[in-house]
Amino acid sequence: MKKILISFALFFGSMFAQAQSGHEIKINLQHCNDTVAYLAFYQFDKLYISDTCKKVVNGNIVFKGKKNLDKGVYFLLSQEKGNYFDFIVDEQTQKQQITSDKSNLLDNLKAVDSKQNENFFNYIRFVTTKNKEFDSFKKSIKEQKKSDSTALLIKEFKVLNEAILENDLNTITQNKGNYLSEIINLKSEKTAKDIPKAANGRPDSIFAYHYYKKHFWDGVNFQDDAMLRNPFFTNKIKQYFNTVVVQHPDSICVEIDRMMLKTKQGTKMNMLLLAYFTSTYEIPKIMGMDKVFVYMVDNYFKTGKAKGVYDDSVIKIIINRGNVLAPLQLGKTAPELYMIDIPSHDKIAKMGFDTAKTSEEITKIYYDNKLEIEKSYVTLSSIKADYLILLFWDVDCGHCQKEVPKILQMYHEFQKENKDVKVFGVYTQNEFDKYKKYIVDNKIDWINVYDGVHINNLKDKYDVVTTPVIYILDKNKVIKAKGIGSEAIKSIITQMEKEYSKK
Repeated sequence: MKKILISFALFFGSMFAQAQSGHEIKINLQHCNDTVAYLAFYQFDKLYISDTCKKVVNGNIVFKGKKNLDKGVYFLLSQEKGNYFDFIVDEQTQKQQITSDKSNLLDNLKAVDSKQNENFFNYIRFVTTKNKEFDSFKKSIKEQKKSDSTALLIKEFKVLNEAILENDLNTITQNKGNYLSEIINLKSEKTAKDIPKAANGRPDSIFAYHYYKKHFWDGVNFQDDAMLRNPFFTNKIKQYFNTVVVQHPDSICVEIDRMMLKTKQGTKMNMLLLAYFTSTYEIPKIMGMDKVFVYMVDNYFKTGKAKGVYDDSVIKIIINRGNVLAPLQLGKTAPELYMIDIPSHDKIAKMGFDTAKTSEEITKIYYDNKLEIEKSYVTLSSIKADYLILLFWDVDCGHCQKEVPKILQMYHEFQKENKDVKVFGVYTQNEFDKYKKYIVDNKIDWINVYDGVHINNLKDKYDVVTTPVIYILDKNKVIKAKGIGSEAIKSIITQMEKEYSKK
C-alpha cells in the first residue's frame, strides 16, 4: 500500500512539475532601440503587465519565469508603453519565439515555433488589409453626391463584412480545439442566413433578432477564465447588454442571472462579471436602470454570492447603497418629507435649532417642542399637483445657480399654460439668512422649504449627495423621473400628460 501511495505521489509530483515548468518568450525585434520592454495581457476591461525585460539588446527581448503564464492574448509593450503586437500564450506555447521588424511590424511578424500564432498573425493581417481597402474606398468616393456615396459605402461595407465573416469561419474551422478558434468565435457575429419573409414581403426582422440573440454566445465557455483574457470579451458583453437585450431593467436582470449561472462561483469570470454588472448599473446612463443595481444587491450581495469578490467592508457599503436606492425607484411612492417654510423659521429658531451644536441637543429640543413643531411642518404629501417637481438645491452651488433660474422660468411658463405644475424646492443647508435673501432677490415664488428641525436625512432618504437633484412626481406622489437636468423636465411632463389622457 505504501509503495502504491509513493508511486501516486511521484506521478502527481511529476505532473505538477511539468505544469509549473515556467515560461520563456523570446522576441527578436529588428531596428528596435528600446532598452526595456514589457509583457502585458488583457483581462476583461483592464490591461496588466505580467513581466518585464530590463535588458533589451539590439531588439532581443526575453521574458522568462518559473511559473506558467495563464492562457490568453498577450502583447509586447514598448519602453514608452506603446503596443507593438498581440500574440497567444497557451499550454503549448509557454516557450516560444517571435520575430519582426519595427520598421514594418505586421508584415514581418512571424511565429517561429507556433502554428497557432502564425495563423493568428495571418488573421490580423487579413482584417487589417480589408479595413485599409475600405478606408481607401471611402476616400475615393468623397467627391460623389451624398446619396450615391452612402449607397456605395453600404454596399462596400457589406462585401467587406462578408469577407471577414467567411475568413472568421475558416479560421475557426482550421484551428478547432485551439484558443485562436475560441477567440475568433467570440468576436464573430452569429447572424441568420436564410431569413424568412414577413407579411409585408420583406425579410422578417423579428426572426433575425431572435436568431441573433439566441446564438450570440454560441461556443463561449463561461467556466474558462481564459475567455476574459483577450480584447474581444468586454466589447461582446457591452454589445449584448447595450444593444441586444431589451433596455428594460427587468429584462437585464433576467439576462444577468442567466449569464451568472453559466459561471462557476469563485472563478475570475464569476467575480469580474459580478463586479462589472454592479458598477455599471449603480450609476447607469439610462434613467431607472439603477433598479438593476438594487436587484444585484438583493440577489448577490445580501445572499453572500459576492463574498470573495469584495471585502466585507465594501459589501456592507454596497448593501447600504442598495438600501438607499430601493425606495427611490421609478414607480415607487416618494418618501415623505417633513419640512419648514420661511414664515415658520422664527418660531423654530426660538426653540434653539439654529444654535444647537450637537445631535443630542437637537434631539432634546425636538422632543421638548414636538407638538408645536408638528404644526409647522410642510409635508410633501400635503402638496396637491398633477405634476410635482421635487428640487433639492443649495444657494452656494454653482450648478444650482445655473439650473434654478431655468426651472423658475419653466415653472412660470407652465402657470401661463394653466398646467397644474408645482415645485417643492428643498434647500439642503441651514444658513437661513443667506437662503432667504437669495429667495427674495431672485423672486423664487414656488414652495420654498428647508430641513429646519434636522429630522430629514436627505442623503439617505433621497440620495442627495450633490446638488441640484431633481425628481418629478405624479399626482399620487409616484416617482416618474429622477436624476435629470432641467432640460428634460418639459418632455417628461408632456409624456405624463399623454399617460393621464389615456387613463
